[in-house]
Amino acid sequence: MALTDREKSPATIVVADDHAIVRQATVQILSSIPDTEIVAEAENGLDAMAAVRKYLPDMLVLDAAMPYAKGVEVFAEARRWSPKTRVAILTGFTSSNLLAEWMDMGVEGLFLKSCDPDEIKRGFETILAGHNFVAQSVAKILQDAVEPVSLTAREREVLSLIGSGHANAAIADRLSISIKTVEKHRGSLMGKLGVRSVAELLAYALKEGLLETHKQL
Repeated sequence: MALTDREKSPATIVVADDHAIVRQATVQILSSIPDTEIVAEAENGLDAMAAVRKYLPDMLVLDAAMPYAKGVEVFAEARRWSPKTRVAILTGFTSSNLLAEWMDMGVEGLFLKSCDPDEIKRGFETILAGHNFVAQSVAKILQDAVEPVSLTAREREVLSLIGSGHANAAIADRLSISIKTVEKHRGSLMGKLGVRSVAELLAYALKEGLLETHKQL
């Protein structure tokens, strides 16, 4: 009886996360799954892209936010160079908007970094078997999601810069607008989001993944 391709060789996997402890824990979980081989680890988005292009892995376990190239950019390149690679997102973000965006993009797996290791292992096994998997915590966030707040592109830019620690004058200079316009956008943001302080704006920016890449989870 001829062996199937799955039986002939182990499933190849690339693990990409800029936090070493998370990357090591992920590798440990994957190593406990029979017939798998970690062919590369990446600590930034550019290395992740290069690894996918080189190895064309069966699965890519990808952090949603890394230095040099965000998860969404790595995902797009993975689909371009290795369309058969199944992608599992492992993220610290709990924003329903961001999680829904990943679902809409067509990832095969979606996990929070706070998920139980046994559930993550079960999910990886499911994905390697050719099926999709959404962690229970992710499913609950999506199920409980309220109507998203609609922000303009400019408001999102201003919010991102506030979250990165820029003062009004610096934001005005960066975006080539007046300080009064920045103040107007800041007021609009606070009104739309129902917050009353910069600290609450920062918390929202972090949750929604609007901080600069090196400050994300």
